[in-house]
Amino acid sequence: MEEGEITNLREEILAELDLTHEPKDEEVYRFISEKTGHYAKTRLIGLKEREDLERFLFHSLRKLDVIQELLEDNSITEIMVNGSDHIFYEKNGMIYEFEKRFSSKEKLGDVIQQMIGNSNRMVNEASPIVDARLADGSRINIVLEPIAIDGSTICIRKFPRDPIRMQDLIRMESISVEAADMLCMLVKAGYNIFVSGGTGSGKTTFLNALSQYIPREERIITIEDAAELQLLDKPNLVRLETRRANTDGVAPITIRDLIKTALRMRPERIIVGECRGAEALDVLQAMNTGHDGSLSTGHANSCGDMLSRMEMMVLMGVDLPLTAIRNQIVSGVDLLIHLGRLRDKSRRVLNIAEVSEMKDGQIILNEIFRFAEKGIVNGHVCGSLEKVGHLRNTEKCVKAGYES
Repeated sequence: MEEGEITNLREEILAELDLTHEPKDEEVYRFISEKTGHYAKTRLIGLKEREDLERFLFHSLRKLDVIQELLEDNSITEIMVNGSDHIFYEKNGMIYEFEKRFSSKEKLGDVIQQMIGNSNRMVNEASPIVDARLADGSRINIVLEPIAIDGSTICIRKFPRDPIRMQDLIRMESISVEAADMLCMLVKAGYNIFVSGGTGSGKTTFLNALSQYIPREERIITIEDAAELQLLDKPNLVRLETRRANTDGVAPITIRDLIKTALRMRPERIIVGECRGAEALDVLQAMNTGHDGSLSTGHANSCGDMLSRMEMMVLMGVDLPLTAIRNQIVSGVDLLIHLGRLRDKSRRVLNIAEVSEMKDGQIILNEIFRFAEKGIVNGHVCGSLEKVGHLRNTEKCVKAGYES
């Protein structure tokens, strides 16, 4: 069928659909099926083509149009919309261009508004950039035209319906059994841990997996820009999410606001989804005021680079001497875990290092695990996470009854 014919059929269905009440999905699909059946008889459309047409029309009217089938494909991890004409997706670590496109810029705009309609977000000319999430927990970033010069963009980071656990990461060779066992002990013992890595390296997934080791009875507060974490079997869990200001005078609620509030909610663990700025100071202060076992993530190129990034983020919020900031880091952060994507697009734990001590004004890292590459076989990077050191600060382990 020609695109114009499909557009006309869609408009005809929309005009005749009973909108005096809120029709259910089943009712809309049944009506679409009836109209498409009549249309198919006059155009001699085959059964398969008719089913595809019905699904397309339903997605166009009730779902997220052409990208709905990408959202429903569990093997796809990321969807990138570059204007109405170009859609890309990531599958098995490779990026492909989708053969379909939005019918118009206006339709893309409708889909964007539909996406953020169920979240506490707003996007318009006055506020053209927004982070939000879909009902299934997928993370969305939207930049409207003309800030996005070639058309409004959407980037959707999908998450598996069943959260990935540490056992899954071991099976995928992202981490070794020995390293996972050590992290299990350290999380239970209340070590403060920072997970670092680049975009798409799996920081949120790994943070989620780490959280499975938190004892079930503990009270956990999670703080995120857009809620993504999926903590399993944690009954005493409070999830907090930021809020942007809008033109109606609604005041913003920032990560910093939520951390300060969380400290008054009797938390045993505070998990900050990602540190990007001055909130790093509040995270460090929480780690230094008895909230052991706190977890967070940040963008960095290595464990050492994560320390430098922390220093810079703290300086965004307050003018403190570097020595004072470094003392806060050494006192608060116990462990750094660095993740990366290798040439074969696999996600691996590359380093695990202990924040050991201050010496001559510098933070000393004690590397415990390091990924050693052994070569490439059939396009797959072979290697292992090898133990290269031992934990030095074992006080928390001893108090928790563990032998490091």
